[in-house]
Amino acid sequence: MPALDPIALTQDLIRRPSVTPADAGAMDVLQAALEALGFRCRRMAFEGIENLYARFGEARPNLCFAGHTDVVPVGDAAAWSQDAFAAQIIDGVLVGRGAVDMKSALAAFAAAAARAVETGEVKGSLSFLITGDEEGEALNGTKKVVQALMAEGEIIDHCVVGEPTSAETFGDMVKIGRRGSINVVLRVEGIQGHVAYPHRAANPVPVLIRLLGRLQSRVLDEGYTDFQPSNLEVTTIDVGNPTTNLIPAVATARLNIRFNPAHTGAELAAWIADEAEKVAEGFPGKVTVTPAISGEAFLTEQGPFTTLVAEAVRDVAGRAPELSTSGGTSDARFIRAMCPVVEVGLVGKTMHSVDERAPVAEIRQLQAVYERIIARYFVEFGR
Repeated sequence: MPALDPIALTQDLIRRPSVTPADAGAMDVLQAALEALGFRCRRMAFEGIENLYARFGEARPNLCFAGHTDVVPVGDAAAWSQDAFAAQIIDGVLVGRGAVDMKSALAAFAAAAARAVETGEVKGSLSFLITGDEEGEALNGTKKVVQALMAEGEIIDHCVVGEPTSAETFGDMVKIGRRGSINVVLRVEGIQGHVAYPHRAANPVPVLIRLLGRLQSRVLDEGYTDFQPSNLEVTTIDVGNPTTNLIPAVATARLNIRFNPAHTGAELAAWIADEAEKVAEGFPGKVTVTPAISGEAFLTEQGPFTTLVAEAVRDVAGRAPELSTSGGTSDARFIRAMCPVVEVGLVGKTMHSVDERAPVAEIRQLQAVYERIIARYFVEFGR
């Protein structure tokens, strides 16, 4: 079996402009590479979103790699030094949308899997759980695939997610958990009127201001073991009133809370609804709270699996990685319902940016990390 070149595979993937929700053939490229290795591939489409679950072997333990083929838009194409989907290598650096987030990781793990299959290291199963809906609303991707697999009784014992987790230099950080996230829309409906006759109107703006003040005055927590403090951020306030002598009828705001395991999304939503009810007392209008919980906080407890991953990174990068819970959300929040999850990938500095790029040498280092994870996994957890 010929070795699988992660650089060439990354280039093939980047050249498929799979901007969410488009697939553009990216899933076909990955599926063809995995089928050539002997993986049984199953496409799982939900509402037009392409997903892939591929498995090599039948026995447990089942080590899964999870990631996504979709990418964010290019933005200003003229600002790029080259075509964002040309996947050219300049001075040892691969440039292209998805080079960091996260087509290189897909290719690196596929190359590592190829080596493991060739050497007979898979004493159980290897699988891939790949979505085309991570960069979007994430409604028809990993979340639904996980639900379907669990309903069928499929078992994944541990999972590695290939998000770009390194902060400054390759291998300096892996993620063992993530904070949760809740988005909330606040809408205050009053009574429109003339500013000279406020008794005939009900101004929604002061009510909204009072509500936001109450919410922001609370210190949610001082942090949680392995997590930074939770934070509430107001992201927009909108009245849409260009008229100087008009009391508006409606005022709205949006906020986001990134929370650690000291809270749940439901608890925070209930708190905001309770505060809204308090500020609405005596107000002749209406206050509406609309929450959307995009993920709960989770933590993979440190133990044999996190140690195995950290040691694999240390052996390749020459440093012990920080085990972190920082950053935004990822699809690990869905997979953790099935098994422990650890995230390890490239340096994330250029993800989503103009001239997103990854040094070829670091892609090969990532392959080496994944190779060590696979080899040690079946020694540590094999039956």
